[in-house]
Amino acid sequence: MKILVITSVFPNSKQPALGVFVRERMVNVARHCEIKVIAPVPWFPLVRFLKKNYRPKVEYLEIQDGIEVYHPLFFSIPYFFKFLDGFFFFISSITMTWKVQRNFKFDIIDSHFVYPDGFGSVLLAKLFRKPVTVTVRGTIKKLLKYSLIRIQIKYALNESARIFTVCKDLKNTVMALGVSEGKISVIPNGVDAEKFHPMEKLEARKALGLPEAKKIIISVGGLVERKGFHRVIAVLPAIKKIIPEVMYIIVGGSSVEGDYGSELRRIVKQMDLEKYVMFAGAIPHDRLYKWLSASDIFCLATSNEGWANVFLEAMACGLPVVTTREGGNEEVVSSEEYGLLYNIENEKELSDSIMNALRKNWNKDKIVEFARANSWNVRVNQLLKEFQDLLVNSTPTAL
Repeated sequence: MKILVITSVFPNSKQPALGVFVRERMVNVARHCEIKVIAPVPWFPLVRFLKKNYRPKVEYLEIQDGIEVYHPLFFSIPYFFKFLDGFFFFISSITMTWKVQRNFKFDIIDSHFVYPDGFGSVLLAKLFRKPVTVTVRGTIKKLLKYSLIRIQIKYALNESARIFTVCKDLKNTVMALGVSEGKISVIPNGVDAEKFHPMEKLEARKALGLPEAKKIIISVGGLVERKGFHRVIAVLPAIKKIIPEVMYIIVGGSSVEGDYGSELRRIVKQMDLEKYVMFAGAIPHDRLYKWLSASDIFCLATSNEGWANVFLEAMACGLPVVTTREGGNEEVVSSEEYGLLYNIENEKELSDSIMNALRKNWNKDKIVEFARANSWNVRVNQLLKEFQDLLVNSTPTAL
């Protein structure tokens, strides 16, 4: 079986943290079948001047874990014309897909994120007469607010051969758009238990130059407002009154959603919390386990998630998770043995949950065991079965 992966969110040499969870999933799939990746990069002539977090130029072809990853450019007009991204994504991918299929007779197109990836990939699948799968993640909820994009999303979902959602919450979102339940499969993200494993806390802190006596809260993610770093910062004054030795580490950098980093730094300075908050920057994925192992709890006060990989990565390092009841979070933090959930609008509940998590004597072995039960190996077996069934039963249609 040969699979052509198409996604706008995939790591590259200039943005190694971009869409790591997509690469992790597909690298594990590649152990069982052949894959190639087309990861178009948005481009606009004046983007340097219009957008601070523009994507730098990346190599046309990269080899990642033995997989060929192609980076054609696709025309993308910032701000007011994002509803055209799906069409331009399709147009700019035609030539690359044609070149790839000359020597790689792929059986399935596997797309990631419903827009622009899913919409563009559905059109490509019709042109090349191949079945297409679309993976739906948490960003769909924001995109559905825009009427012109919503129309394209509904078309992509209805015309795809198979839909994967990373949590039940997103399955319900897709079904609410009129998509048949029979074509939707819930396949959550997983964790690489070899890459993410517990390291002795004091050893990890010594290796990273972190203070040994602090109670460390850590958050990891793109520095965007949705992730809620500002919510944790807002409750630090109340927490440090009760737990003076508290420290908050923020790991992450700019992302395709934007860069909220300068605003977060402004808030920290305004609140006189520079001694309590550390911006660690973007950490390579294979070194992240040290930062997690050096911490006491993981907290992400997010307003929307599908299935956050980073929760499992933190748990695999023995950390309990404090997060909101938004999106699929309750499906990941499914027991108070693994973490605590709170209502996003309740600031006091957040501070109380963090303090309770810092005080509680957690069974870290049980937390690690839960994470390992959700390994990529488990997810990949589910995906492979879906792909095989699709090859047997699909009847692709043309444009």
